[in-house]
Amino acid sequence: MIEKAKLILITGGARSGKSEFAERLAQTLAGQNLSAPYLAYIATAQILDDEMADRVKHHQARRSEIWLTKEAPYEAHLAIAEAAQEVDVILFDCLTLYLTNLLLAADESACDEEQLMHIFDQIDKLLAACREGNKTVILVTNEVGMGIVPENALARKYRDWAGWVNQKVAQAADEVYFVVSGIPVEIKSLGRKLN
Repeated sequence: MIEKAKLILITGGARSGKSEFAERLAQTLAGQNLSAPYLAYIATAQILDDEMADRVKHHQARRSEIWLTKEAPYEAHLAIAEAAQEVDVILFDCLTLYLTNLLLAADESACDEEQLMHIFDQIDKLLAACREGNKTVILVTNEVGMGIVPENALARKYRDWAGWVNQKVAQAADEVYFVVSGIPVEIKSLGRKLN
């Protein structure tokens, strides 16, 4: 049993090792329970092509019967709340795929500001469910804004909105890890706090 419920954010670039670190951290925090499953995996990916199917299979192969998997491409706060009734540690993978789902499902007649406010509302619901469940929740996200400026407007919007969502979640998190080349570094405690 874990000592205190926490909200943990893990970020990094593609293939940085962040998901594997998140899985190992979840198992470490949960300890050894007598019966499976005792960890929950909230999956946000939608399998729309063969390449994504292969990615999902790769992630699934790393998890054993100790994991309870819930698929939540939308309304993820409901999956978090449900999982909190069943296990002590929840892994949500990942915020940027969740943002993709929300962005692509957005009302096209709404302006960017309205779409962004809707997405922030969904993230607020997600964060509230994480806190109200009183269980440790690990959220994985991608750091997408460290490369070149994308050439098209949708990609630039996605990059910007992912950055704002990551900032919002990092602000709420108790711990934030940045994973580089498979090496996790806890960065929130290192950050400079300004008034």
